[in-house]
Amino acid sequence: MNKVMSEKLFERACKVMPGGVNSPVRSGKAVGASPIFVSRAEGAYIWDEDGNKFIDYVCSWGPLILGHAHPDVVNAICKTAKKGTSYGIPTRLEVEMAELVAHMVPSIEMVRFVNSGTEATMSALRLARGFTGRSKIIKFTGCYHGHSDCLLVSSGSGVATLGIPGCPGVPESFVSSTISIPYNDIDAVQSVMNQVGDDVAAIIVEPVAGNMGVVPPQEGFLEGLREVCDRWKCLLIFDEVITGFRLSSGGAQQLFKVLPDITCLGKIIGGGLPVGAYGGKADIMKHIAPVGSIYQAGTLSGNPLAMAAGLTTLKILQDDALYRELEEKGAYLEQGLKNAASKVGVPVTIQRIGSMGCGFFTDSPVKNFEDAQKCDTDAYALFWNTMLNEGIYLAPSQFEAFFISTAHSYNDLDKTIEAAEKSLRKILESRQR
Repeated sequence: MNKVMSEKLFERACKVMPGGVNSPVRSGKAVGASPIFVSRAEGAYIWDEDGNKFIDYVCSWGPLILGHAHPDVVNAICKTAKKGTSYGIPTRLEVEMAELVAHMVPSIEMVRFVNSGTEATMSALRLARGFTGRSKIIKFTGCYHGHSDCLLVSSGSGVATLGIPGCPGVPESFVSSTISIPYNDIDAVQSVMNQVGDDVAAIIVEPVAGNMGVVPPQEGFLEGLREVCDRWKCLLIFDEVITGFRLSSGGAQQLFKVLPDITCLGKIIGGGLPVGAYGGKADIMKHIAPVGSIYQAGTLSGNPLAMAAGLTTLKILQDDALYRELEEKGAYLEQGLKNAASKVGVPVTIQRIGSMGCGFFTDSPVKNFEDAQKCDTDAYALFWNTMLNEGIYLAPSQFEAFFISTAHSYNDLDKTIEAAEKSLRKILESRQR
């Protein structure tokens, strides 16, 4: 595969941007590769600066559930941009978007728009602390909730991908009130709460972990968190930045029938533009300024371009037939990958829920971050590079998810399964040398 232009651009980028990228996992460092530079995208495909075409399973790390450059979304952005790109003054679009989010997400009565998932989780925690008057936060090892200081404790995603043990620049005092517990371990949660429950403001969790690969909650885990929070009168926060509108029109909380006190949203809610949101019951949200005393603000929050793209996307996603289609495609790809791995004889565990999944290079189920870290990351690196040469673009990290969009065809899925079998044979050959 020709990567001349991408290599030249990466060389230039490294001179003016740390590592040549604006988000660490994009660098390809974990898979021993330099990044491709995308020139355009449409539907399920991306093209790099060298003219190579790839079937894309990153989908901008999840937001593009309708595929790249969906005509309705693009038209909405263009139509809105002609009227102005930002005002810093309220618009009708913000109201319509808030009404639709409150209608679609079961636990949300009021919502505040921000500019990223990181902003959403950071603001939700401030709200939880202000509402409860408590300081401690419980999170789960391997769950990534953005790069705000207090949440960079035992994080997954890019931190795990690059093998960073904690993060220099974050004072110990900032993380001393954050307690990290193994994901899917409700007994550990109850044990910790028995010791410090009166000081815990909130438990924050990805209802389906999507930043250590894809790890669904075990039966009773989310229900157990809800019961614990009710007992200790602290808040349950669902980080649905990835799962919101991905697993159902009402997110993971609708799918699992467990309602949090605060929900954090991002990715899909912006239709491919930068956006985030946090919301919950009105009696909690009314503690946010200007109604309440907990301050949070943002110049570009609720900007018209993001609202137009998100509103258009969410209106389309109100059709439950789309989720049935995505489930069918997800199941088809999952079974195809399992068959390929079995045929070749390489141990791979495919974990999937709806249109998001992950292939772990291990022969055992992955139920938490400790399990994920035992996977063969060298095998994944070889798999990733071989798949790239076959025209398939996956996340350049074992600890990230793959995403399917409505734009992916069964022909795309068949090509992916065929490429996976070839790539797995390469791994087998490397082990036999």
